[in-house]
Amino acid sequence: MRSFFHRNFLCIGHRGSPSTAPENTLRGFEQAIGDGADAIELDVQLVAGALVVIHDEELDRTTSGSGRVDALSLDLLRGLDAGDGERVPLLEEVLELVAGRVGINVELKGPGTAGPTVELLRARAEAPEGILLSAFEHRELEIARSAAPEYPRAALFGRLDRDPVRAATALGAIAVNLHRRTAAPAVVQAARDAGLATLVYTVNDPTEALKLRRVGVAGIFTDCPGAMLEALAAED
Repeated sequence: MRSFFHRNFLCIGHRGSPSTAPENTLRGFEQAIGDGADAIELDVQLVAGALVVIHDEELDRTTSGSGRVDALSLDLLRGLDAGDGERVPLLEEVLELVAGRVGINVELKGPGTAGPTVELLRARAEAPEGILLSAFEHRELEIARSAAPEYPRAALFGRLDRDPVRAATALGAIAVNLHRRTAAPAVVQAARDAGLATLVYTVNDPTEALKLRRVGVAGIFTDCPGAMLEALAAED
């Protein structure tokens, strides 16, 4: 089992490898792993009691369907085309596919996702060191912490409307996941001083990735892990 933070600067496949394969699909995750990504990131929503891997609340952008994700039955949702013949996967299917080869950042996309997610992780005996749970809704991280404190957490922020270090520390998190526009050197240093890793999304420019690496960011989420890793290797 590979630890999530197994090296100094991580290249994480954001929803798999959406520059080369449909996002949040088994094919996309396999592509990211094959391209050498250190970890993958995915989004889970709760639909009819099942944990499905899809980002948007609406179906239109990433599937052949339309309307709200939670308006469909699980069978109808799973019958949609999520790109190139792929279907919307279950979280359990992704865990089976990955099988400990890389780390997994599971983003909890809404109320009620934390409990079932950690219950599934425990039922499958998924190694905590390979998992990172993140959420914009920090209440879900509190639920995850209470139910299964062994699974590490990352406080996710789109904008800095509060102190990310203080919020992450209060949650017992090990990382802050920041939007690329908010990952200023001072913020990254404050996180490091507090013992927190900083992961930055979504970075597709190798020059920007190098700058972030130099200021002490622990890793980036990218839509193009294969191309990003090639570019970074050329600079080493």
